[in-house]
Amino acid sequence: MRLRTPITIAATLALLLATAAPAMAHAGEGWAGELNDKVITFFSLGVMLFFVLVIIVGSTIQGRLEKKKEQKKAAQALARTGW
Repeated sequence: MRLRTPITIAATLALLLATAAPAMAHAGEGWAGELNDKVITFFSLGVMLFFVLVIIVGSTIQGRLEKKKEQKKAAQALARTGW
C-alpha cells in the first residue's frame, strides 16, 4: 500500500508531462490554434459566466433545500404540539 501511492503520483506526473510536451512544440500555437486577444477575451468571459451560473444554480438549489428542511421541521413541531 505504501508503494502504490508514490508510483501512482509518478505515473500521473509522467503522463501530464508527456502530454504537455506536444502542446509546447509550436511557438505561439496550442491545441486551439493561434491565439489572439479576441479568443482570449471570449474564453475569459466564458469562464466568468460559467462560474457565475454555477453560483446562481447552486444557491437556488441550496435555498430550495433549506426551505424544504424548514417546512419539514415546522411540520414535526406542529405534530408534537398538537395544533
